Amino acid sequence: MKRGIVFLHIILGTIFLSACDHGSHHLAEHKYKVTNPWREDLSIDKEYVAQIHAFQHIELRAFERGYLQDILVDEGQKVEKDTPLFQLMPQIMEAEYEKAKAEYNVTKIEYENTKSLAAKRVVSKNELALSKAKLAKSKAELNLAKAHLDFTTLKAPFEGILGRQHVRLGSLIEEGELVSTLSDISKMWVYFNVTEADYLNYIQQLKDQIKGKVKLRMANGSLFSEEGQIDTIEADFNHETGNVAFRATFVNPDGLLRHGETGNIVISETIKNALVIPQKCTFEILDKKFVYTVDKDHIVHSKQITISHELPHLYIVSGGIDDGEQVILEGLGKVEVGKKIEFEHQSSEQVLASLTLPVQ
Repeated sequence: MKRGIVFLHIILGTIFLSACDHGSHHLAEHKYKVTNPWREDLSIDKEYVAQIHAFQHIELRAFERGYLQDILVDEGQKVEKDTPLFQLMPQIMEAEYEKAKAEYNVTKIEYENTKSLAAKRVVSKNELALSKAKLAKSKAELNLAKAHLDFTTLKAPFEGILGRQHVRLGSLIEEGELVSTLSDISKMWVYFNVTEADYLNYIQQLKDQIKGKVKLRMANGSLFSEEGQIDTIEADFNHETGNVAFRATFVNPDGLLRHGETGNIVISETIKNALVIPQKCTFEILDKKFVYTVDKDHIVHSKQITISHELPHLYIVSGGIDDGEQVILEGLGKVEVGKKIEFEHQSSEQVLASLTLPVQ
């Protein structure tokens, strides 16, 4: 009997200890982690889809009609200014030039003879003036014939890279027909669209003497080696998109960037004394952001907040809470507004350390 009573006491004690342990574990599970929003100076990168254009990019078109006799430069080749690129068959233009040259020489001799006779008063001043006018007309026709002959050779108007050739040897080229393109890529113009809010922020930065330096993220995700400078803003906003076009200039010393590429412009914006909270302590209702706060009596409250910027793991808050409030970090789905909870406080350093832990 005594042994039975002792055994019963042991069982009851075990149950009691187990219940106590379960109760303490239950309390520990409901001890929530909270933190205070904190302030710090942050640099934020904003990216905008961009179109990359050569500083100069033109279409090369034939000024004369004729058969293509020679292609003197290959596609993609870098050429100097005045380099011959394409040669149209020049025989007809050469004949026209020689004819005009001969007529000019005849008219010049006639003028010299008339001038000599006028000095001896054999012919009148009017005849001399008429002869001089004929000489001027003949000279103009000679220059015109020379210009037509010169236009049978298409030359590079500036240093650049030749684009795709749209014609082949022996083709009959019509006047004004597209032959190729030429791009000066020594520097590049990069165009991107900016919202009205970002435009106003940029103008404010200029007032604060912050230079409009930007970076270019290329299509492969890497940053271009040179920084760019915003040098112009379009006059009008697009009423359909609410955006305005910016243009940044990048020097392109190695010729890496080409006309027609795409990329992203990266603009760094510095926000001083920003109010920061972790993203995980927020929840959303009908596209509005909320947090749970705890007052000095440990009572839970719900507050709507306004987010100005989003960073990895963090939000910058522009309204709704201040740095003195306690914000619940975890277990948002378990708390109820108006209920009392137990919590432990974590510093901003502890919170940031937990946010940057590598994923297991």
